[in-house]
Amino acid sequence: MPSATADDLLYAADPVLWAREVLGYHPDLWQADLLRSRSKKIILNCSRQSGKSTTCAALGLHESIYRHPSFGLVVAPSQDQSGELMMKFDEFRSAVELPSDYLSTDTKLAVRFSNGNRFIARPGSEKSARSFSAVTLLLEDEASRVLDDLYNSVRPMLAVSNGRHVLMSTPFGKRGHFFRLWNEQRDLWEWYEIPAEMCPRISPEFLAEEKRTNPWFEQEYHCVFMETNDSVFTFEQVAATVSNEVEPLLIEVPEW
Repeated sequence: MPSATADDLLYAADPVLWAREVLGYHPDLWQADLLRSRSKKIILNCSRQSGKSTTCAALGLHESIYRHPSFGLVVAPSQDQSGELMMKFDEFRSAVELPSDYLSTDTKLAVRFSNGNRFIARPGSEKSARSFSAVTLLLEDEASRVLDDLYNSVRPMLAVSNGRHVLMSTPFGKRGHFFRLWNEQRDLWEWYEIPAEMCPRISPEFLAEEKRTNPWFEQEYHCVFMETNDSVFTFEQVAATVSNEVEPLLIEVPEW
């Protein structure tokens, strides 16, 4: 680590101050709350273009610099998507004055700092992600489209490190772990619901046009989990057929 200064102590304690003064990034109110949160489990249900990936890239860089040990891992449905968050991470890193020997590895998808901290982006493959351990910050981007197999395989990486898990996404139908967690287990997570109206960079005029022309408007901008196109029955209709009060029907099979 570079020699600590008075500013470094302030920046380590307050990632929002650091983001504003060092990165030139001025987070919205909910983004500031996210940067300051120390919750172990965070789920973000956000409008498109609300800035969720940008905020998590800033969070990952702050932890890489000011927390030790730190291992940030980004997973997403594809390498392009995880690489997009990594690109934001690198853009922010270029704004930070670091000693020339502060990085020991620097590629498009992996950064290793001289103090041993790492930040890595992986594609949406269960096989390519499950080899890591002791992850302290797991960032799952576009979580509504991440396969359940990948989600199930990366969760154990947090067991020993007692690491943090941040899921961020716009909805993609009533399916998968992102919908299940939001719909059934939200009370176990620190949760954020951010419709487009909470993003000052999205104009009312643009939203008005999208509302008229985009059939996915409620999903893309208002965080609504819509029925999937191939569903014969709605999620609520299927859920209504299940009851814990009915005893299972046991049929005795005769012995021959």
